Amino acid sequence: MTLTLSLLAGIAIAWVLVATVDRLRFGIDAGQALLYVPFKLAYRISDGRMQVARKAPPPVIYAIVHQSRLEPALMLSLLPTDTLHILDPDSARSAWLEPWRALGRTIAFNAEHIFVSRRLVRVLKGRGRLAVYFPDDPEPDAKALRLYRAVARIAMQADAGIVPIFVGGARHLPFSLAPAGGTRRRLFPHLAINVLKPMTVAEMTAAANDPSAPVRKVLFDRISEARSPP
Repeated sequence: MTLTLSLLAGIAIAWVLVATVDRLRFGIDAGQALLYVPFKLAYRISDGRMQVARKAPPPVIYAIVHQSRLEPALMLSLLPTDTLHILDPDSARSAWLEPWRALGRTIAFNAEHIFVSRRLVRVLKGRGRLAVYFPDDPEPDAKALRLYRAVARIAMQADAGIVPIFVGGARHLPFSLAPAGGTRRRLFPHLAINVLKPMTVAEMTAAANDPSAPVRKVLFDRISEARSPP
């Protein structure tokens, strides 16, 4: 019994120490840090680039490539707590994600309405932050293109910066959203978070190879750049 209690005490102390280090590194809340520790240790996450996301000045939209069920929990643990996360229906209802949903602000994504644009523009114009989870598709389908177009329009109306975020290795998780036969699954793959600097839609368009391309394609191409580590 004494050995068991000592072991549990050691685990608790180590957990708190790792959480304290991450809290100081990122400036996150204690609850965020404590709930991030299991992911940090299990997947040996390379997360230094999250500083870019946290330092991005509002108004800002975090554009997250949604490859697995883990990304919402990671982002709720690491992004500023005033970020409004727009979750897919499964993530919005999932029981296991409830402790992480309690860390921030969330709403459920409605595929029929895409977004309540005016509300989200008001959030951004009030120096707010949005987290939008984009499907992990090499080529977006019609529904995904509507999402890209809607986000680009909201960003332009609020003059918001867009910060692409990609979690390398998440496709290999057991709870990956990729087709089961197309990607090898591993229990504990190494994860590496890549984050690009914020750019407005106007800046992305000016930097694009084809300045006449539709804004939805410009946004898609910019988010795709996050797949390549710096």
